[in-house]
Amino acid sequence: QVQLVESGGGLVQSGGSLRLSCAASGIIFRLDVMAWYRQAPGKERELVATITNGGNTNYADSVKGRFTISRDNAKNTVYLQMNSLKPEDTALYYCNAGGRGSYWRNFDAWGQGTQVTVSS
Repeated sequence: QVQLVESGGGLVQSGGSLRLSCAASGIIFRLDVMAWYRQAPGKERELVATITNGGNTNYADSVKGRFTISRDNAKNTVYLQMNSLKPEDTALYYCNAGGRGSYWRNFDAWGQGTQVTVSS
């Protein structure tokens, strides 16, 4: 199985920064699009940012100009640099990745999430 493990979450003051990491492990032939989602209590899961294997990125309007998604293909890792954090950014952040794994199977993997809490 392909597994994703997020790290880097924590408690930060409004205006501060955090850098999230998500490392993929397992038998991976190829990683395609990787993404970050977030979900706050009582709200629907929101797509935050995506990055293709070629490095093309897309962002939710709510985070444009503040967040940056990047990836290190050699490490099978995707990052989310979060600057100018606001209390409304508080959520559980999930990593998502699709690609080709063992036995030439396509996969769509999710991490268990890392908590980001931004205080006023």
